[in-house]
Formats: sequence, structure tokens, C-alpha cells
Amino acid sequence: MKSERFVYIWQYTIDPSRREAFLAAYNPNGEWARLFSRDPSYITTALLHDVDDANRFLTIDYWKSKSDRDAFRQRYSVEFADLDKRCEAFTRKEQFLGDFTALDQISK
Repeated sequence: MKSERFVYIWQYTIDPSRREAFLAAYNPNGEWARLFSRDPSYITTALLHDVDDANRFLTIDYWKSKSDRDAFRQRYSVEFADLDKRCEAFTRKEQFLGDFTALDQISK
């Protein structure tokens, strides 16, 4: 049976001197995932590393639905903003790549 999930994807170019801090915040068990885990609609986070560019990463955050993610963002807006502000120091550039539907079998 096919399972559709909502995902949103970000691309980051990190500051190499802040690599360990970036990984601690953005890995699937990192600070972002711990914040997201407060909501039962959060599924998981995937962290991808570019094989040709040591400073380029993607995150894919899986949620049950876009409305669940949006409701989480409202409920935890202060905590989200605080963590986002702190994590800005780890990157040189970040870009939102979009909201998507994942047509895969990811389960929590």
C-alpha cells in the first residue's frame, strides 16, 4: 500500500569551521529533530551530504501532512525562532527548496 507523506526540503552551505555544530543541530537525532519530536505528526528527518561539495547539505523533514507541520510551527513558534536564530551561525547560505509529497514507505 502506497503511503504519502508531506516533506519539506532545505539546502545549506555550511561554514566549515562550524561543521560539528551544524551536524549536531541538523542530524536525524539533533536539536531540530528533538524539537519536531514534540509533535506526534513528525515522522523523521533525513540529512544528506553532497559527495562533491563537503560544505553542502540537504535536510528532508517528514510529517504526516502540511497542516500538521504548519500547526506545529504555530504552537512552537518561539522555540522554533530561537533555534533558527542560533543555527544561523552554522551556515553561509540556506535555501528553502520547497514542500513536497513523498510517495514512499517511510514510517515512524
